[in-house]
Amino acid sequence: MNSDVFSPLSRRALLVNLAGLGILSAVGPALSAAKERWPPIDATFIFTADVHTCLVSGNKLSPNCAQEGKTDANLLRHVAALNRIADYRWPTEIGGVATGLAGAGEKIAVPLGIVIGGDMTDDGGGQVKVPGEGHQLLQFSSRYQQGTGPDRVRYPVYNGLGNHDLDQDGAPPHVDWYRRELRDYVELNHRQTVFYKPPVPVANYDIDSDNYSWDWGGLHLVQLQRFGGDTSKGAISGLAWLKQDLASSAADGRPVVLFQHYGWDRFSLEKWDSAKMSFDDEGAGHPHWWSDDDRAALLAVLSGYNVVGLFHGHEHETPMIYRQAGLDLFKPVATFMGGFALVHITNHYMDVVLAQAGNGGVVFTNAFSKRLA
Repeated sequence: MNSDVFSPLSRRALLVNLAGLGILSAVGPALSAAKERWPPIDATFIFTADVHTCLVSGNKLSPNCAQEGKTDANLLRHVAALNRIADYRWPTEIGGVATGLAGAGEKIAVPLGIVIGGDMTDDGGGQVKVPGEGHQLLQFSSRYQQGTGPDRVRYPVYNGLGNHDLDQDGAPPHVDWYRRELRDYVELNHRQTVFYKPPVPVANYDIDSDNYSWDWGGLHLVQLQRFGGDTSKGAISGLAWLKQDLASSAADGRPVVLFQHYGWDRFSLEKWDSAKMSFDDEGAGHPHWWSDDDRAALLAVLSGYNVVGLFHGHEHETPMIYRQAGLDLFKPVATFMGGFALVHITNHYMDVVLAQAGNGGVVFTNAFSKRLA
């Protein structure tokens, strides 16, 4: 990490502090000069969440997985659609309505990568009582790790964990071994050292939280795993790391994209409803997934930065493009249901379409576009 992150008087730190105070216009020329030094941005990528691999041994699935559609056949259809995405063009209309995309009608570029928004596996990697390699994690890596052939994706994969990957406890005395295997998988795929180059190296990896960041040209991207600031089930908050990462890499105003599992949708915000004795969006008790304080802490770290979008998963059935807490948020349908988001960001605009894979190819369902200052 750059040493200037520790300097309270650095020019980039000054810019972001002024932005937070709403007086960035006073240093407009300095910011314009900073923009001119950004590397060019032309990044096309895929986001998908809630893969929910379900194999426990051989071709056997966890209970209820077949009924829910969490099958390998559905994942193979999804993989095939992602691999063919560059055969398509950005849609000019969806359901007879103009999409308004800046790149409407243009050919889709080969994606730079696929970002996973959590719940890679259905049951903590597919573990059994005795510690060993989980079949669900093996299934995930056989489909969503870059390779050749029709049964795995052709692009680099940036892994992210969700509650299904991290919430389960193992049998004592190996309570944390489910979580450790999944976290090890993420680290071994992304954290580079002097002696080790992972399959998909990233620029900045936090060993404590497993949060990490990388850049595609002048675009800064950050994977926050379950959510930024997570401390549940023994997790170590990555907010201090995130604060330093953004100060080092994005305080010049360049666009930032965030990825995590939980969002601001009704399901992610559920609380305990004592009258109904269940979690729902009308409850006033303790949070089901993450709290008001968790969200406030994350937003405080993001304040003053040019966050152009946050992509999340967790809820399965509903494609969502919405705005909350000053953020543009995007959530495709779950991977095992064929869902994904396709994103194109340049220095001038951001296009997003939500899509679903099926036997007939790809169907675009929702579109979003905005100009980038």
